[in-house]
Amino acid sequence: MALGFFLVLGVGLLAGFTQKARPTLYIIGDSTVRNTNEGYAGWGSYMAEQLDTTKLRVSNQAMAGRSTRTFVKEKRWEKVLATLQPGDFVLMQFGHNEGSVPDTSRAGYRGVLRGTGPETRELTWPNGQKEVVHTYGWYLRKFVREARAKGATPIIASMIPRNQWKDGKVVLANDSFGKWAAEVAQQEGVLFVDLNQITADKYNALGPEKVKALFPTDHTHTNLAGARLNAASVAEGIRKAKKHPLARYLRKT
Repeated sequence: MALGFFLVLGVGLLAGFTQKARPTLYIIGDSTVRNTNEGYAGWGSYMAEQLDTTKLRVSNQAMAGRSTRTFVKEKRWEKVLATLQPGDFVLMQFGHNEGSVPDTSRAGYRGVLRGTGPETRELTWPNGQKEVVHTYGWYLRKFVREARAKGATPIIASMIPRNQWKDGKVVLANDSFGKWAAEVAQQEGVLFVDLNQITADKYNALGPEKVKALFPTDHTHTNLAGARLNAASVAEGIRKAKKHPLARYLRKT
């Protein structure tokens, strides 16, 4: 009886340690990362296909319509942060919803200040509540530093390219949000996945007509095929950093 009890206890403890040793990849972002509308999909929903999920959990916490600012303001980041454990990963991709001038109008609710600097703007909402708005880079830096403080490994990805073309090539975000994402990654010493460029290269190879088929109704949101293409691009960016701890969880190609 006693021996059986200790054997069961030992197996239970071993299972607990095994489960604890399995880290989680948390993904945060906007609708291009997680989209539940029929006919659409975000790439975060297909990252599990690129990873060995027997060794790594995937938790897609992205939410449609959010910017770096509103992801913090609505306490979505706080929720992720509360569950982070040492050894986990946080993969972030924002930029599609940050472009408006930040103010108290509906249009300015999601906007951030441009760049990566310390500039701020204080807003006063109709109910008297004050809000300090920061730059895009400030919010990314907040995610990175707070994830690290919990023992997690942050990764920054630039936003996926829109279905917009100029002179026969996809328009890049390398003079705005893509550039600023890269700057923060370099400054903070974290892996930067240039998703904007990696996917743009694929779009350029496919050509406008084939790429158009990946976007059901607008130039921003992809269908399932487009989401899978972008998930593969994320994996490609991680695979290039062979010594990165997340690279060991990628499926063999």
